[in-house]
Amino acid sequence: MNDYLDPINAVGMPEQIDSAIALDLLITVKEAVRNYSVALTEAASPEVRTTIRNQMEAAIDFQGEITEMMVRKKWFHPYDVSEQQVLDLQAAQTAVDIAGLKLFPDNNNRKGLFPTPPQ
Repeated sequence: MNDYLDPINAVGMPEQIDSAIALDLLITVKEAVRNYSVALTEAASPEVRTTIRNQMEAAIDFQGEITEMMVRKKWFHPYDVSEQQVLDLQAAQTAVDIAGLKLFPDNNNRKGLFPTPPQ
């Protein structure tokens, strides 16, 4: 990937972004389940425990839905480690390629662009 402005380099990018967002959502929901379980052990009243338990069960259901969607779209292979490794290596290579792009000009002098000059 030499030219990030070349439209050919955008092929497949929306799907990669969608899979990254889905993975981030999956990680966030898993973290929420962990936080609910800790909160459940510290809740004092039965009403609060019931509310937390209901929210935790909803989060567990949501985590299942996200996982099923990711498996269906072939973004996540929880039962095939070698296939998941291929996806992870592709994602890592894409990140390295993007990090290597020259996204900013060599001249980053901003003097004169501010309403008041720096002191």
